[in-house]
Amino acid sequence: MTVISSNLGYPRLGEHREWKHLLEHFWKGQLDAQEFHATAKQLRLANLKKQRALGVDLIPVADNSDYDHVLDTIAAFNVIPQRYGHFDHQLDLSDYYALARGTKTAVASEMTKWFNINYHYIVPEFDDVHFQLLDNRWLRYYQEAKAELGIAGKPVILGPVSFLKLGKRNGQYLDAAAVAELLPQLLPLYEQVFQELAANGVQWVQLDEPTLVQTTEPAEIQPYSDALSALHAAAPTLNVELQTYFDSLDLYEQVVNLPVQAIGLDLVHDHGENLTHLLTDGFPQDKILAAGIIDGHNVWASDLQAKGALVNQLLTVVDDQHLWLQPANSLLHVPITTKNETKADPVLLGGLAFADQKLQELHVLTQVVNDGAASVQAALDTNRANLDALNRSSHRNNPDVRAAEAHLASQTFERQAPFTTRIRLQHARLNLPLLPTTTIGSFPQSREVRAKRAAWRKHKLSDADYQAFLHAETKRWIKLQEDLGLDVLVHGEFERTDMVEYFGQKLTGFYATQNGWVQSYGSRGVRPPVIFGDVAYTQPITVAESVYAQSLTTKPVKGMLTAPLTIINWSFVRDDIPKAQVQNQIALALRQEVLNLEKAGIKIIQVDEPALREGLPLKQRHWQPYLDEAVYSFKITTSGVHNDTQIHTHMCYSNFADIIDTIKALDADVISIETSRSHGEIISAFEDNGYDKEIGLGVYDIHSPRVPSVAEIEANISRALRVIDVHQFWINPDCGLKTRQEPETLASLKNMVAARNAVLARLSTPSK
Repeated sequence: MTVISSNLGYPRLGEHREWKHLLEHFWKGQLDAQEFHATAKQLRLANLKKQRALGVDLIPVADNSDYDHVLDTIAAFNVIPQRYGHFDHQLDLSDYYALARGTKTAVASEMTKWFNINYHYIVPEFDDVHFQLLDNRWLRYYQEAKAELGIAGKPVILGPVSFLKLGKRNGQYLDAAAVAELLPQLLPLYEQVFQELAANGVQWVQLDEPTLVQTTEPAEIQPYSDALSALHAAAPTLNVELQTYFDSLDLYEQVVNLPVQAIGLDLVHDHGENLTHLLTDGFPQDKILAAGIIDGHNVWASDLQAKGALVNQLLTVVDDQHLWLQPANSLLHVPITTKNETKADPVLLGGLAFADQKLQELHVLTQVVNDGAASVQAALDTNRANLDALNRSSHRNNPDVRAAEAHLASQTFERQAPFTTRIRLQHARLNLPLLPTTTIGSFPQSREVRAKRAAWRKHKLSDADYQAFLHAETKRWIKLQEDLGLDVLVHGEFERTDMVEYFGQKLTGFYATQNGWVQSYGSRGVRPPVIFGDVAYTQPITVAESVYAQSLTTKPVKGMLTAPLTIINWSFVRDDIPKAQVQNQIALALRQEVLNLEKAGIKIIQVDEPALREGLPLKQRHWQPYLDEAVYSFKITTSGVHNDTQIHTHMCYSNFADIIDTIKALDADVISIETSRSHGEIISAFEDNGYDKEIGLGVYDIHSPRVPSVAEIEANISRALRVIDVHQFWINPDCGLKTRQEPETLASLKNMVAARNAVLARLSTPSK
């Protein structure tokens, strides 16, 4: 046996988003379950065949999903909230999707970010749970790959401890006592899965326990050890690859000695700490080191010379029979292939590696070890030439940007007056009612909107005709907002495909991919821009749209921007300079846009930072530099305006208790925050810490198609007003409304305004 290549997971969306379209066609009733399953199977098998063709030796199976891998685990083990009914059989598609999307009578399951990246998972609810194995999906997909393609794959299953830790009971994430209580109830189901896998000839299973990188105390290892010991006893012939990712192991020695046959370590996002442990503390000689050496959530081509040197270091720790080369994490989080990027600058294209190219890199590195560098010398030479060309290019050496960066140290970035002074001036200028209503920014992008944009991009619609259409759509929605009774309006963002991609298209140093889609949640695909060079402002980005919308109404219209850190966290960022440096380049560019909006008469400017919390490093010792950099770049962007210009920001799906001090430090005049899917628990962060500025806690969930009732929204408002003064509170949905349909959007907003009015009426009625 020699060094082999292994993969941890492959993207679901399809090269042309075939998987996304499949889900949405089913939801719309355009195909039945039988057609759905037949097409889904074709996509699964095509992905497996491609990985085999790219030279992957150990191919993952059951990493596919019909929505989300955590939801799959929920459905498989009957962790189904009672509001959806009771089940004793494998869920059909309608019941499965009800958990994720809600129904007319049952709210959707909570959704939150997967560790610190822009992927959302469905949060398990362990309230009054009765575990039962409803579906051994891991065996089904293993058997399918074996029967159809002759691939003896590696089933990928979320480990029992991480599954529990990622879930909640009574609205709170499970603590150690709750995990200890539930693990013995859950483990027999995992044991049954493992026994059935072993009985059907499975050799290896990939057991993902990503929460291991967050353990810091030796006692925290016990549940993992208990689970792995029980699984080994249940299926002693089944080999287990215990997979960790996204960071290093603080408890390295304890983890690598757990009772498994292979340990997967992230050697890309580990701050060098896993490698230090390997070189200093060694590695068990009876285990396989599954070395994550290729970046699984960025898009840059690896320096194969440097990676080869890393592999040689690893071979001083283990022999070639005990080394697998693999990505640092699942390739779910990168686009599929660069072959469709036909419009990319060749210098940039040579420096990119999407999922397929990353698997090719693994194959090359495996050949270097097994057959010698000469066997792949052409690939190595091409890699070196491509990286050199990109780093020497003018894209990465802009003298104006360098000069602006050098000037940062001599500047301070603070608002002219404290908030108490600013807010009085803003109230006088805006003249808004108590509990003002607004939305987060975007409105539904109908089929017509998308069709017009596509026609314009293909030069089948003139610039003038496209602009006329956008104006007509903006005008229609300004009127709809006025008719609904909203107080602060938005232009609707009909010109934008994505809140980050749009800005990337307007600034230098960004590349907007043609087909670089990745999954964000469910069928929702995003196309993160690639930040490959120095970022600079060249022309106004949003000013014309905001000014036009404001000309249609006497009510204030918000200017809508995306903040630097969110652009960073939702982009693929160049890796040749520190992220903070790129972030400040973006902030300097956006500062000019903010000033241009103010100069054009826009009174409220919203600079959204929804990804601030999601990008927080997994280890607390790395938090403060990240948060300090976030505040600094936000203030670069926003601090140049006059006191009576109101700065808003928006954040979503976060544990805000972790960052409440940072939220205060941003010094935004108004912040809007998601709370509905977390059932208002985020309010407790403000209850415990207080907040002296204005705030909107999202009063209904926009990720579900259901229309919330007036009473439901009124209850959410009332709950928030027990913590936040009525003079501070704004009424708004959780997030933007781009993905919703127009009828449900109008109905929901109508109910939101009615709920606000009901609360105001109650507040104005003297108590008896």
